Amino acid sequence: MKHEIESRQPENFLDYFALSVTTLGVGYLPLAPGTYGSIAGVLIYLGLAWGEAIVGLDLLQNGWRIDQVAAWAHAVNLVIFLLFCLLGIWSAGRSTTLFGNTDPQQAVVDEVIGQLIVFLFVPFGLSWYYVLAGFLLFRLFDIWKPYPIDSLQNLPAGIGVCADDILAGVYAGVCLSIIYAVNISL
Repeated sequence: MKHEIESRQPENFLDYFALSVTTLGVGYLPLAPGTYGSIAGVLIYLGLAWGEAIVGLDLLQNGWRIDQVAAWAHAVNLVIFLLFCLLGIWSAGRSTTLFGNTDPQQAVVDEVIGQLIVFLFVPFGLSWYYVLAGFLLFRLFDIWKPYPIDSLQNLPAGIGVCADDILAGVYAGVCLSIIYAVNISL
């Protein structure tokens, strides 16, 4: 739920940095910035999967076991994701006053975070149809906002901007993991 608040102009590097993280550049695109933010999240996921594949192959060729590569890749991805979430929540909170709105339309870092959460529930580097399913499931829950997703938008500042998308990502991730488990069991 959007509420107008007193806005201010960006004044320093941190303001401009917060705006760039919050919008990722695509938040200013017309019509569907949330969808563009979700697409950016999918592209980040695909980039991480590609990078993991390249590094993983190199490590395997240098004597690492597959379980070591998988464990380290998972741990590194989770740390990167956690740091990105904290950065996103901070930047979204700082940007609310810059946009003069408690849930600005230009803020898409929350969609990126939510979209990335979806893929934490399944093995890394899935086929394109699972990636598409994860994207569609996240958009469904982000738009539909079943209980208690909608009420989380009332939380203050950056956590209010991001919390609803975090939970939408969890809902979509659970659904995607069930789809994946059923599919590989057939």
